[in-house]
Amino acid sequence: MAVEEEGLRVFQSVRIKIGEAKNLPTYPGPNKMRDCYCTVNLDQEEVFRTKIVEKSLCPFYGEDFYCEIPRTFRHLSFYIFDRDVFRRDSIIGKVAIQKEDLQKYHNRDTWFQLQHVDADSEVQGKVHLELRLSEVITDTGVVCHKLATRVLECQGLPIVNGQCDPYATVTLAGPSRSEAKKTKVKKKTNNPHFDEVFYFEVTRPSSYNKKSHFDIEDVDEVDKMEIRYFLQPRDNGNKSLKPDDLGSLRLNVVYTEDHVFSSDYYSPLRDVLLKSADVEPVSASAAHILGEVCREKQEAAIPLVRLFLHYGRIVPFISAIANAEVKRTQDPNTIFRGNSLTSKCIDETMKLAGMHYLQVTLKPIIDEICQVHKPCEIDPVKLKDGENLENNRENLRQYVDRIFTVITKSGVSCPTVMCDIFFSLRESAAKRFQGDLDVRYTAVSSFIFLRFFAPAILSPNLFQLTPHHPDPQTSRTLTLISKTIQTLGSLSKSKSANFKESYMATFYDYFNEQKYADAVKNFLDLISSSGRRDHKSIEQPILLKEGTLKLTVKKVDGNSSCRFMIKRAQGRKRFGMKNFKKRWFRLTNHEFTYQKSKGDHPLCSIPIENILAVERLEEESFKMKNMFQVIQPERRVLYIQANNCVEAKDWIDILTKVSQCNKKRLTVYHPSAYLNGHWLCCKATADNTPGCTPCTGGLPANIQLDIDGDRETERIYSLFNLYMPKLEKMQEACGSKSVYDGPEEEEYSTFIIDDPKETYKTLKLIIEGVGNLEQEHAQYKRDKFKKTKYGSQEHPIGDKSFQTYIRQQSEISAHSI
Repeated sequence: MAVEEEGLRVFQSVRIKIGEAKNLPTYPGPNKMRDCYCTVNLDQEEVFRTKIVEKSLCPFYGEDFYCEIPRTFRHLSFYIFDRDVFRRDSIIGKVAIQKEDLQKYHNRDTWFQLQHVDADSEVQGKVHLELRLSEVITDTGVVCHKLATRVLECQGLPIVNGQCDPYATVTLAGPSRSEAKKTKVKKKTNNPHFDEVFYFEVTRPSSYNKKSHFDIEDVDEVDKMEIRYFLQPRDNGNKSLKPDDLGSLRLNVVYTEDHVFSSDYYSPLRDVLLKSADVEPVSASAAHILGEVCREKQEAAIPLVRLFLHYGRIVPFISAIANAEVKRTQDPNTIFRGNSLTSKCIDETMKLAGMHYLQVTLKPIIDEICQVHKPCEIDPVKLKDGENLENNRENLRQYVDRIFTVITKSGVSCPTVMCDIFFSLRESAAKRFQGDLDVRYTAVSSFIFLRFFAPAILSPNLFQLTPHHPDPQTSRTLTLISKTIQTLGSLSKSKSANFKESYMATFYDYFNEQKYADAVKNFLDLISSSGRRDHKSIEQPILLKEGTLKLTVKKVDGNSSCRFMIKRAQGRKRFGMKNFKKRWFRLTNHEFTYQKSKGDHPLCSIPIENILAVERLEEESFKMKNMFQVIQPERRVLYIQANNCVEAKDWIDILTKVSQCNKKRLTVYHPSAYLNGHWLCCKATADNTPGCTPCTGGLPANIQLDIDGDRETERIYSLFNLYMPKLEKMQEACGSKSVYDGPEEEEYSTFIIDDPKETYKTLKLIIEGVGNLEQEHAQYKRDKFKKTKYGSQEHPIGDKSFQTYIRQQSEISAHSI
């Protein structure tokens, strides 16, 4: 989701690696240890929670979290909690990073000191105040000065434990006095409207004359006075602990903010990028050049793959760079084994296009392994008391056999784009190494087994197969399975040489049969052959998402079928928070269902073809945040509340994507509910009034590929701009005689330049396109700076990020002058 600003869209995303905590304070009990977990919060809103690490003061989490940030925020915060089975979990400490400081820690492991959490620091949001100092002439002719403080409203206050019942205190404080007044309490809202005025007497009445309105001592008093505003409750908390007593937390944070113009701004740079597959040689193309100048190939691969996928050019591009890499490869045994631009692009393509292929292939058995906890340790040294080595081997063998079978039988489900890429790899490898009959297989298996299935088994949480890291025993089982599957898929001639551990070599004897090699080759043949797929043959429902949400329901008739659900509420008193019930929701590519608890029989089943729109619901409808609506035929609507803004966005996106091709999708909708006899959004009184707001823009029907081409081009522009010195050095290298005549000078040897003339032409276009975009961004910032008003709702007083922005713009203006 983009935050709209005048003239452009702003996309925010964050990728976080939560490493470990150390030196946490001991528990005040006999065992001293703690059971701790870590949460990720946007301001005070929790969006992610790690697993619980038991009985440790130095817990290791090792969990990754990525999300698109759907709203503005001021702090990215991390809280360490100590689980308490009997009482509410207690906060040990927190790390709070201001938004403007995130770049300081960009993409590097950093230890942060845990800070104490007190109530004052947890109050966040915006308050709208008006202050007016006035002279008041009394009936007796004397003058005093009064300060009128009007508290209008607040926005974005934190919701703690599902509640927010705010009131405010306003205090006029000076050296010799302190006077406080408070507003009324506003129940169940984090956007309270107070609109209360308080009057404070600032100076003592004095005789009225034109020379002096107050005594000299009053002047000193006024200079030292201040107005203080607090949201209650205020609590000093337990501040006996010093910050260095709380321990520390290791984090790696990558925050990205993309400012995206309209599509026509990107046409010159986008065009030169999309022509990359047709440039001869491909090393002279814009996409290949990006891979050459970036510090890591992964940096270039992510936006390039997404851009080419969006415009349907990924297969010819990967075919071109793969063919060039194969031509440079001397040994067939090392084909596609390095971290080249080709391998990184194919990895990224498989992650995007193959995520749901993994879900349908591996998730059922991965779930079983995580839940059943069969002992599978086959290292004699690591056996636990009471475990039998032969039993463990048999348990592991059965798991490997089952996973191997589902993989090699899944060829028909392999996404078309992956199959087309594998076909190209197979053809290039077979043509380059005509004397090696196995290379057509190893070229494909090096990706599908070694870089797709094996990593997904090893770390299922990174491929959305499990919500968290598995427990240590399960993780060990998955490691052993992954090693075996990787070896089975490699088709190497000496299997035992792949294992450093003797117990693994012994275990592999179970699979040292020709039928396994034949199954692998048949599978590889299927996924790397063109024109062999029948999409209609895939009947098995694919689980796309599941989890606990809240919903409100109202019966239309007396039966218990799904038809009754979801009539719009007729009165707020009858449909408050108590009407929202927790239910377990499941979405497959066939239907959207919910049940009372996970595993129960569905209470309601909505076929995907009956979803006509999925849109956000404005907070005013039920005074509840993070709500959305699923609209069905006959004007039935399901009102649902997610736990946080990120979860709400995820559900809206995936429901919208999976229903995108429905023939009767709506074009307009009501962003608010029908309550008290009218629509809250447009005030229309008829409940069958057509929607008053256009539905959100269409998303790609393919649920894996929700890609914004302009955003990806903006990211590529940012990379080119970041590495402009390298671009200029590469351009210089193209004109160097050593590049033409060889050998290359050492300072240019890091670049692949097969054709200096063509490469120079492309570099010139890139530098020109980047320069034009840089000018547009600079002009936008100047225009925005001129229009910005400090103290407005968009840029409130106390917003440090805006103060930093003002300082930067002032420096830029001074430098220009």
